[in-house]
Amino acid sequence: MAKLLITTQIRENYGSLDNPHWKSKGSSDYVVKNFTEFNAIQVFIMSIRDQIETDNPFFQEHIVNYDVVTDDYLTRDERLQLQFDGKIKYPATEINA
Repeated sequence: MAKLLITTQIRENYGSLDNPHWKSKGSSDYVVKNFTEFNAIQVFIMSIRDQIETDNPFFQEHIVNYDVVTDDYLTRDERLQLQFDGKIKYPATEINA
């Protein structure tokens, strides 16, 4: 089996509506378990985009990357949690599609 890993970029507006000042504030990871739509990944991404992305005058989160990975794949954040804490407290957000 495989899962779809989706990575986003988060930006916040530290300015105003009239004079925006956007600053990148990190990213988030999302997973779709038991992924099987290998021949239509982009179509699938478009169908779940509204569950992930946000775009308003003060906060934005947009998909910047996706990849099909094995079921046991751990994100960088999950690997660091295991390394330093011995357990994963904050796994990637699971999307039900």
